Amino acid sequence: MSDAYDVIVIGAGPAGYPAAIRAAQNKLKVACIDEWKNSDGTYAFGGTCLNAGCIPSKALLESSELYQRAKDEFAVHGIRIGDLKLDLAAMQKRRASIVKTMTGGITALFRANGVAGFQGHGRLLPGNKVQVTGAEGAETILQAKHVVLASGSAPVRIKDVPHDGNRIVDSWNALEFDAVPARLGVIGAGVIGLELGSVWRRLGSEVTVLEAMDQFLPMADQALAKEAQRHFKKQGLDIKLGAKVLRAAVAGAAVDVTYTDAQGEHTLQVDKLVVAVGRRPFTQGLVADGTGVRIDERGFIQVDEHCRTGVPNVWAVGDVVRGPMLAHKGKEEGVMVADLIAGHFAEVNYKVIPSVIYTAPEIAWVGQTEEQVKASGRPYKVGTFPFSASGRARAMEQAQGFAKIVSARDDDEVLGIHVIGPMAGELIAEAVLAMEYSASTEDIQRTIHAHPTLSEALHEAALAVDKKAIDGINR
Repeated sequence: MSDAYDVIVIGAGPAGYPAAIRAAQNKLKVACIDEWKNSDGTYAFGGTCLNAGCIPSKALLESSELYQRAKDEFAVHGIRIGDLKLDLAAMQKRRASIVKTMTGGITALFRANGVAGFQGHGRLLPGNKVQVTGAEGAETILQAKHVVLASGSAPVRIKDVPHDGNRIVDSWNALEFDAVPARLGVIGAGVIGLELGSVWRRLGSEVTVLEAMDQFLPMADQALAKEAQRHFKKQGLDIKLGAKVLRAAVAGAAVDVTYTDAQGEHTLQVDKLVVAVGRRPFTQGLVADGTGVRIDERGFIQVDEHCRTGVPNVWAVGDVVRGPMLAHKGKEEGVMVADLIAGHFAEVNYKVIPSVIYTAPEIAWVGQTEEQVKASGRPYKVGTFPFSASGRARAMEQAQGFAKIVSARDDDEVLGIHVIGPMAGELIAEAVLAMEYSASTEDIQRTIHAHPTLSEALHEAALAVDKKAIDGINR
């Protein structure tokens, strides 16, 4: 036995590394193991989120939006820039630099908090032992009082759409293109597909998105979904609903995609094809036989509301357990578990987890959609406010979309808040806080919002719930 720890965390993504840091802050002896390797073969902490997901995608979304605005909007502001040129290599270098800084930051945080970081594959053995297999195959056995499984998720692959990492790619590959594809196909109109499609459309690709479901963004409030679909169409994203991909094959320098819809079978030819149909729990080689950890038929580790696996002192958090695969959800689970291990009170309020899609306009929501509230049978009321009536949004030349609040008619409790528009991902924080404190619509109505700000849209939407809006039309 080489060493013993109070807590060993397997996985250093957005669920694992916060668990390790909080456990160390709680004066426990902690180790964290991660096997992520970048395309150059180097290990890095941070998991998919920092290396190939949340952070690099936001970097490219920001850069591509600035390029789009410079091309189409700056002249409206009276800014003349002459011959606009795209330097994709510089854009990608910036993305890579941000990723390197952020992943290096985790190493620094581990050092500052006294967390022992191990790079290699971690595997839970019976008796709360953890096997670490390094790059050269060397094995080390660690002993822990508590083990936290936080191995994350991986992209779902489609059997008849063979991934080759060049022409047919996943979301990670699609962040590292060294040239703008003339024709880009995206399978899946979810968060990842829409964000990646937006990036490359802004930079010049002709983008076709194939979505098997007949309904666009079914998880979102449908008023937001319809507004978003309208804007994406205007931007040039060709989103085909009810389009089920049958197969795809590389044909020379292109990819032939066969799909079927209500009109029959069709063939689409693209230069690159991105498969973005969701993610699955990554549990390959994670748990040895005899541990007692239960994994369901979809690959999720079974846990209770406090992320206990049912095996004494073995916990699981993040994408490998039930609930939305969101970095912030995993982070809060990791912190909760670390506090529970230390004997503190902790919980996660799963009813108020925000969701954000970082397109333009941004889309964000928390709580129930109007459709969900209606289906529940609870009497409700709705208020909306358009950003076209916001002075700040007008000044920003980003007056698209609206804020919407759904509240209970009986006791005025806020049940859901939905925003599509500029900085929606930031605005939703106020909504989450309000719902965390079980705010009423009147609470938001009586909260002073600075003028002129985008946040006034939430204030006006709250007023509109009771037909008291000042700057909007009450309906």
